[in-house]
Amino acid sequence: MVTVNHHQNRFPPTGWPVSDSYFKALVHLEPGWNCLRLDFSSPKVSHSSSSTIPAHASFLNINYLPLMQLPPLQLAIILGSDSPGTFDAMPDRMQREGNGLDLAIKKFRMAAYLWQAFTGEQMNRNGFGRRCFRFEDVWEPGTVSFQDWGAGQFRTQAKIHVIRSRKTVAEIRDLDRAQQYAGGTKKGELFGIAAEAVKDYFQPKPGQKQYVSCLFLDSHWDTQAKTIRGHAALGGGDGDLQLAIFGSQALQSYPSSIEEVWQAFQDCTRTDTAFIANDCNESGSNWEAANIGIGAHLHETGHLFGCPHQESGVMLRDYVNLHRTFVCRESYSTRTKTPGQRLVLPEDECRWHRLDTLRFRFHPCFAIPIDIAPTDGSVQVWTVDSGQGGVIATSKSGIAWIELYPEGDDVCHVWREWPEIDKQYPRQVALNEADLRGMLPKEKRNSRLKVEVFSAGGGKHVVEDFSHLANQKIARVRFPDGRWGYRGSRLGYSQMKGSEPQEVLLESAYIQTKLLLAIRVYHGLALDGIEFIYEDTTTQMFGKRGGKPSEFALDTRKGELLMGFALRAGLWIDGLQILTSLGRKSDWYGNPHGGSGHTLIPPRGYTLGGISGSCAQWVDGFSLIIIR
Repeated sequence: MVTVNHHQNRFPPTGWPVSDSYFKALVHLEPGWNCLRLDFSSPKVSHSSSSTIPAHASFLNINYLPLMQLPPLQLAIILGSDSPGTFDAMPDRMQREGNGLDLAIKKFRMAAYLWQAFTGEQMNRNGFGRRCFRFEDVWEPGTVSFQDWGAGQFRTQAKIHVIRSRKTVAEIRDLDRAQQYAGGTKKGELFGIAAEAVKDYFQPKPGQKQYVSCLFLDSHWDTQAKTIRGHAALGGGDGDLQLAIFGSQALQSYPSSIEEVWQAFQDCTRTDTAFIANDCNESGSNWEAANIGIGAHLHETGHLFGCPHQESGVMLRDYVNLHRTFVCRESYSTRTKTPGQRLVLPEDECRWHRLDTLRFRFHPCFAIPIDIAPTDGSVQVWTVDSGQGGVIATSKSGIAWIELYPEGDDVCHVWREWPEIDKQYPRQVALNEADLRGMLPKEKRNSRLKVEVFSAGGGKHVVEDFSHLANQKIARVRFPDGRWGYRGSRLGYSQMKGSEPQEVLLESAYIQTKLLLAIRVYHGLALDGIEFIYEDTTTQMFGKRGGKPSEFALDTRKGELLMGFALRAGLWIDGLQILTSLGRKSDWYGNPHGGSGHTLIPPRGYTLGGISGSCAQWVDGFSLIIIR
């Protein structure tokens, strides 16, 4: 065994088994310096009795800095309004340890710490440092070590919120039963129940984003129908609530303290479907049930953080091997009918896919102090002449990676990353269609290609048909002086009733003697129109004159030029801000809080030549026309 002794004995010592000279341990840390001593003991090795420190001891110093400024992942147990607060368990286990709410809290907290330890290790192995999501902490009687239980030792630990739903236990279970027997027609019902309960409980303020992973405690194995009632595995959300939900059908098999972790993941006790579920027929023993429960809930929490399904890893179903992260020796598997690996090394372990870790790297819940906080993560793509690469992607926060999806692929198999240099990702990258197609398997190089572009600020832009975007004949527009301009990617959906296309080529872009003096913006709760005012008193109009007019003058004596726009956009254009070549910004016109934020500035080597888009009651489509 290896025994972990903590800094000044502030946390109870824990023991971890050694297999073929390897061991894996979970170590509880306190803020600041942690001076740890690891003692090795074996009946085969002699010990010195004359010293207080064993002969086979190693010392390890670790500095831990809790990042309290980051948004936490909240952990919540949801109960029916009339729930007794119990969960499914085998009779002998129920007699030995119980199955009440207090134990459920201990087990869920320990499972969440395993998520955290696993994810932090994976981020470090992927070269992103020891970054991970944090939990909301609370000072209360400690449960992480069972040695604290009887002693009543208070500790700072992850808070488990206990939330009573408006629905009864019967309503929760019957809704999900209807979902399972109606071919999934009510799949979102439990998700909606959880969202309602979470919002009632937390009462979030407008703009306060919440990340909540929930456990339905009233999930129940129906032995007659052979189905789990009151359970759905879902994750996602939009707006201000990101939510994951899972059931408690495997909770009995979870470790309830740090000392139980390796034991739980090596427990071969068979599960009996006369009392508890064998989830997906992959939970035939306790350690496999713990894998499925803890791992599948982590999968849904991955969805909460924005991860789609992947070709491998947690976001496929590789969490059936989650236990390998925490043990060096594998027990007999009822799933594979094999005795398991004698020795489990890091290369055998479950993992987050590289694309998941990239998403986490730029997620606000995973930030570390040396990160540069992005002010604008939006991504723009521009069609340009083939000599410039065909398509250019730009982002103020930098372009981090792209994912390629040839027709028929619903998960990403091919992607490209850009390196971080001096804490900055490239703000402009060229995307050449021939190069991108060359990355694909031969049989898919001629198929329709979808490209997703991701920024270092957490933004994303989807190009549904890259060939269509790169087609200069579609994107380009001829200016009166003979030069070609190119339309950029459009904001807004151009789908309002009565929406009509509009396009303005700025005369100042192709007539040298034409001087743009000012821009007049018409706005109310959205953008109505933009009027360009020239020195010779002529004007050009995009959109319509409605709402309130506001005028922004350029300082032409200093050579100030219109550089681009900052916009708030969703279904239509909510608000607009003018950006100039001298770094000046106008006020926000329209709604400065609607939709999502975007910065439209032409890529290097190009200037703003016009605006293309559409207008109905107000502007519902907007893109720049750029010109060399």
